[in-house]
Amino acid sequence: MPFSLIPSRLFGSYREVTPELLQKAGVALLLSDLDFTLAPKSVRRPDPALRAWISELKAAGIQVMIVSNNRSGTRVTEFCADLGIPYQGHAGKPSTKGLRAAMARAGTDRTRTAMLGDKLLTDMLAANRAGVLALMVEPLGGAATPWQKVLHALQAPFKALCRRRG
Repeated sequence: MPFSLIPSRLFGSYREVTPELLQKAGVALLLSDLDFTLAPKSVRRPDPALRAWISELKAAGIQVMIVSNNRSGTRVTEFCADLGIPYQGHAGKPSTKGLRAAMARAGTDRTRTAMLGDKLLTDMLAANRAGVLALMVEPLGGAATPWQKVLHALQAPFKALCRRRG
């Protein structure tokens, strides 16, 4: 699959990724990163807005699964249990192995799958390499550390290319 850092679509927040948008794109499975995509890394439990969004997706028949590179599964396990959704841990993004394992577990293929994330070098690269729809959001909680600020600055040209492709 292609080596590309450019997302298919760019959103301000996960809340902008509606069930209607996903259905129109033929998506039956939404894979999602957790940290900074659905909640800041410091947040231990899902908030009411995230719970409502997940419920809307489920009601529309869209499966949701977290695909995480987290080294410790405790937070992810608890977070996903609260939401009533599965997760694929030790995903190894930008490797496609975690995405492929999640699709196999969900019983779907790349043509009916999207990946939602906040980072180009892990989430979007893995999505593009796996041949799934690559949906990028601005990170929740913003860039806190100097390294995160550098990474976010490096992402800007690729986000601009995505916006130009429209």
